[in-house]
Order: sequence, then C-alpha cells, then structure tokens
Amino acid sequence: MPFPAPDLRIDRDAVLWSASERDRAGRPLLVLLHGYASDEADLFGIAAYLPLEPVIASLRAPIPEGPGFAWFSRFTNVPGDPLAGNADAAARAVLDWLDEQPDVPTGLLGFSQGGAMALQLLRLAPERFDYAVQLSGFVVKGDQPRDGELADAQVPVFWGRGTLDDTIPSASLDRTSDWLPEHSALDARIYEGMGHAISPLELGDISSFIRTHLPR
Repeated sequence: MPFPAPDLRIDRDAVLWSASERDRAGRPLLVLLHGYASDEADLFGIAAYLPLEPVIASLRAPIPEGPGFAWFSRFTNVPGDPLAGNADAAARAVLDWLDEQPDVPTGLLGFSQGGAMALQLLRLAPERFDYAVQLSGFVVKGDQPRDGELADAQVPVFWGRGTLDDTIPSASLDRTSDWLPEHSALDARIYEGMGHAISPLELGDISSFIRTHLPR
C-alpha cells in the first residue's frame, strides 16, 4: 500500500542539532539526510569531520521502515528507481521544515536514499541551496518543472561513490552520470575499493568541498 504523501512530515523533535538555538544565530546551515532504514543519528557521527562554521541539522526520514526510517518505501518503489511523486512528497516535507528555520545559506548532505533526496530538493527548489553533497546515491527518474532553472543555476554538487558499491543499480548510476553534469557544477569522485559507505579519504574531500562553498 503506498504511503499517503500528504501525511509526510519531518519529526521536529527528532532533529539532531550540532549547536544550541542561541549558538545557531547568523551561521550557515548544513542539512544531513540519512540512508534507507537508518535514522538521524547515523550521519550525525560525521559532523566532527566537517567544517565548524555551519550549524548541522540531521533529520529523520518520515516513513518508519525496518530498523529505522525511509524517505520512500522499498515496498512501493523499485530500489534505485522510486516513483517521482513519492520522492517529491518527502522533499516537500523537508522544504516545509526548512520554512520554519532562519533564512541562512544552506547546504545538503545525503547518503544513498538521502543522496537522492538531496538532488530532489535541488530540483524542487534550486534557489534555496548553495551546494549539495550526494554520497552513494542517484537521481530520481523523470523530468521536473524546474530542472531547467537548476541547470542554469549550476549549484555545486559533490558526488562520491565507491568502486565496490553494488547497492545502487547500474542503470540508476548511469542515469545519474548523464544527468548531473548537465544540471550542476559537478565534482564527481570515485573511491577505489570502497563499498556502500563513506571512507576517511572521502570525508576529507567532502570537508574541503563544503569549506570551498561556504559564504565568505
């Protein structure tokens, strides 16, 4: 049974923040989007390896699934090829949450399903984000009304993946390889011997990428 899209909401109480509300004032924001069947604590562990300037907010996906949560359910979507409407619903839930936050420079960092979400958020609201980090993920199939605007905006995107990652279908990776260079200022990295994971070398590259695109 498809998850009812209108009910998708971000759990405000589950958000993990790297700074108190008082200490967030005037600082840029980095939003973390975890992978399938995980939760907000998973990616929050890499915060110590990222630049200190941004406030980090790690969100919990809205669909309970397996031992954790999902942005779109594997029961209603083909792995690596979710229905665009389901991805849109999850992305709009994130945008609704962002509407409640201060208007500051904002970046995205997502892993696997969360990486697909980062790109979907760029497609729905290209003006909202300064950069995106897409790790071991993919772009959702199909066209979006604002894809042309995103192509013109040339938002910086870091795409990292490993040579031993067989979690994302090759067709989804091929689609992403074709799509990203036309719709972003792409920094693509492939890591020898890495599976569906984030390596220390990749973390260093991510940190450098984010630091490059922070407001001066």
